[in-house]
Amino acid sequence: MADGPLVGVLALQGAFEEHQKCLEDVGCRTVQVRTPQDLENLDGIVLPGGESTAMGLIGTNTTTATTGKNATTHNSNTPTKTMWQCLQEFSQTKPTWGTCAGMILLAEKCVGASAVIQDGQALIGGVDITVCRNYFGSQVSSFEMETPAPPCDDNRESFPGVFIRAPAILSAGPSVEVLGRVVATPCRQAAVTLQELQRKVEAGENVIQLGVVDSLERNVATGGIQYKVIMAENTTDAAPEEEKKEGSSNNSIEGETNARDNSNSNVSMISLPGAADGTNAREVICAVRRGNLLCTAFHPEITGDLRWHKYFKTQMIQ
Repeated sequence: MADGPLVGVLALQGAFEEHQKCLEDVGCRTVQVRTPQDLENLDGIVLPGGESTAMGLIGTNTTTATTGKNATTHNSNTPTKTMWQCLQEFSQTKPTWGTCAGMILLAEKCVGASAVIQDGQALIGGVDITVCRNYFGSQVSSFEMETPAPPCDDNRESFPGVFIRAPAILSAGPSVEVLGRVVATPCRQAAVTLQELQRKVEAGENVIQLGVVDSLERNVATGGIQYKVIMAENTTDAAPEEEKKEGSSNNSIEGETNARDNSNSNVSMISLPGAADGTNAREVICAVRRGNLLCTAFHPEITGDLRWHKYFKTQMIQ
């Protein structure tokens, strides 16, 4: 343990203590990270699951004077950086792993962003993926399902993926290595968001952020309210079996789209996974890697299975 790599765990909010224990169990030294100074001398960092909106609000509103070799001799004019800016710099070169909410933070594109955030979800970025927040449903829709084992795993047995109000990766750019996929049905809210996203993609828009879209239909004649039902048309006699039944979702207000011009060659266009005939089940991505950056949609820190933490230590840090 004394000679193990020093790994920080972002401790603004979320399941940071659980990650600490797992990392220590595989031979890492750990420290909780709350300020830019805490990033010094780290060999890597984990961005835990939790509430990405809360993390973003805290991270973008926490400023600390630059310290260490980059510090200036000025007093009142000492430059400051937000925690988010420091994490963006750190993750450019150091091993960084985002789980669930942490995965959202590392994404370049996010749909289903919280309606309570005026300018959309605050992202650290770095991984060319499009993430759908709360794809699998609300907290009460949390579940466990088999997911692919980490790369370089000897036994290759499936990994117990725990999805807690989890996001899903809809698409990944050419620089991203896909490590795992699952077939799952989006919750009602996510299905409506995907329908709106599909409309914008077909119209030629390159969507960077898309706010939540109303998932309820109002019957003008009766005054009743019901959930919208989004389902692919059945074009074959037999529809593929669904891996997970649809979860529930709370009503949300309509958000706005932040789109960039198609001429921006630095941002790849979105390619959405198709829905199965007669259902809305889709094959979505649950784990990716881009160089020193790792993302998983599920919570490996609460499974008792240490294989993803071993992978992060042995394949990305050491």
